[in-house]
Amino acid sequence: MSTLAELDRRVADCRACPRLVAWREEVARTKRASFRDQEYWGRPVPGFGPADAAVGIVGLAPAAHGANRTGRMFTGDRSGDVLYAALHAVRLASQPTATHVGDGLELFGVRITAPVKCAPPANKPTPQERDTCRSWLEQELALLRPTLRSVVVLGAFGWQALLPVLDPVWSVPVPRPRFGHGVSVTLAAVDGGAPLTVFGCYHVSQQNTFTGRLTPAMVRDVLRAAAESAGIAPRWAEQPR
Repeated sequence: MSTLAELDRRVADCRACPRLVAWREEVARTKRASFRDQEYWGRPVPGFGPADAAVGIVGLAPAAHGANRTGRMFTGDRSGDVLYAALHAVRLASQPTATHVGDGLELFGVRITAPVKCAPPANKPTPQERDTCRSWLEQELALLRPTLRSVVVLGAFGWQALLPVLDPVWSVPVPRPRFGHGVSVTLAAVDGGAPLTVFGCYHVSQQNTFTGRLTPAMVRDVLRAAAESAGIAPRWAEQPR
């Protein structure tokens, strides 16, 4: 099995989905006016975080002018502003902002990934694109398996994409648990190893955060629960709620 760093390099070279390849590269060529002087990444975006992470965060896909521009998950967009501020508040990130690769940001015991690695048109990957990308997530979770103890899933799309990937390693109930904010389910390991607790959280999209459906406090509460479940609570225990 490859290392996580090797997997990330292979992810970044993927061209398996013609529609996504065409879109991500078109966005990188035309750019948003406010980023006209920047060179866009314009490739699949690997996961971000240490190889021994105890907590996983699973989103949807890179944003066209966020991670598709910067090359790092949730970096350079409004969704990332909310997520990284919450991670920093609960002591799972070294700083509250994520602007570009090389900005000094580190994650502590957390790795962020997505079931679709390329920015999709209208932020909506097709089921076929999700399924084509599935092997990357399977390999990533297999490499994280020795240390991974909890996962926070941002939104229903990620929830639906993740559970089938978990099923060969952890026992997913039938019918499968339904997504909801604050929902959690603990899955027993098929091999008798450590269980995995999966937490639902509304996606940190502008649609949710601008309307108040999701507040920063709600994100922090889910992250704290996931950290506690994974056994890394001491990093945030002294932070105010």
